[in-house]
Amino acid sequence: MELRELHAFVAVVEEGGFSAAARRLHVSQPALSQTVSGLERQLRVKLLVRSSTGVRATEAGTALLGEARAVLARRDEAVRTMARFTDGGGGVLRIGIPLEFPSRLLSSALTEMTEACPDTRVRALHMSTAEQLAALHAGDLDVGLLRERPTGQEFDAMLVNTERLGVLLNAELAAELAGPDGIGLDALTGLEWVGFPRSGSPAWYDELTATLRTHGLEPGPVPEGQRLIPEVKLAAVSAGRAFALAPPDWAQPLPDGVVWSPLVGHPLVRRTWAVWPAASRRQDLGRLIAAFAQPTAD
Repeated sequence: MELRELHAFVAVVEEGGFSAAARRLHVSQPALSQTVSGLERQLRVKLLVRSSTGVRATEAGTALLGEARAVLARRDEAVRTMARFTDGGGGVLRIGIPLEFPSRLLSSALTEMTEACPDTRVRALHMSTAEQLAALHAGDLDVGLLRERPTGQEFDAMLVNTERLGVLLNAELAAELAGPDGIGLDALTGLEWVGFPRSGSPAWYDELTATLRTHGLEPGPVPEGQRLIPEVKLAAVSAGRAFALAPPDWAQPLPDGVVWSPLVGHPLVRRTWAVWPAASRRQDLGRLIAAFAQPTAD
């Protein structure tokens, strides 16, 4: 069990339903429901009885509720105790953000952090994974949101987001290729992948392109320095000779003639880690990391 799962379960029981709990936690209702269902699968017991009027805890759920509240209270006590030994914040917290990182997830975490540390000012910098890692090594960044987890003991890391990527296609082409479960990756053979340069995130690029190749696609080289901004994706895709990858909750509005479709079997999963110096003792950074540990969409 993870703290975020216990936090989600307690919120649902205390609020008497998923909608109110989702508002309290600043997450979507489907994401919250998925988190609690995952906890039930882990424990192999039914924790909640769902009805049209809300939810109530089962006998097992009532037992877990007491334990979960105790664990979360102990976590909060530990945070307060350690705050005496850490930097209190009050300065500038520099955060590296990759393109397409969900704004709702970042906004929720920042809101919780600034409520706890109102004197901290946030400086958000849009950077690739490689640029963030270099800035972390140089001491020019306090925390980065990276598409790959660095090795070694210099940095701590926590997985903060997992996205099953789908495909953006010309609408007419998508209608031809789509089946009941979406579009098979191998059906995109012959189309150009609108991708990003390897230098931006080498490990993620290698993982992604290896998967494309196993499905018969041959991704061509992407010019170094090219930024994969939404406008570039959509312009290339709308012509009908290319495809781009995007999560289901991609924030950019789609123009007429472009649609998003899931990929059959979900072969491409993009992960984002929060990465920060292991030696950091900043209280505001700790609050931000704790906020990211709350329930998120898978």
